[in-house]
Amino acid sequence: MKKEDLPKQAHEIYEGETKAVYVVNDEGKYEMASAPGWEAEVIALQQAVEDINQLADAALQRVRAGESSPLEYHMYVQRMDVPMLAQVTGYFQWRVKRHLKPKHFAKLHDKQLSLYAQVLGVTTEILKTIPND
Repeated sequence: MKKEDLPKQAHEIYEGETKAVYVVNDEGKYEMASAPGWEAEVIALQQAVEDINQLADAALQRVRAGESSPLEYHMYVQRMDVPMLAQVTGYFQWRVKRHLKPKHFAKLHDKQLSLYAQVLGVTTEILKTIPND
């Protein structure tokens, strides 16, 4: 892609952020430039955000019904899934899935709760609760 072909108009989904892309300059050499994203990329990103929001809403209902732990809700709110949460915490996926069950989540040690809270960017108190809405 040539430098002059880069999209110029940013979409609000990027919240003012841009990303680095490689383009061909006037001399025919590759260089890095910043781009706000492309329309097809924005559509795909919007769909992904909608999907994860639906997962978070469903998780919220399961937590309220006592079928899941608040960890599942907070995981989806932070745009994560089980494999990603397992990777950043260093836990095996089966262990993270186990912690999504209320009875196992209730038995977590403070150190484990602190790790989850740190990774999810919340306090341990917030991690143990869900919104009242």
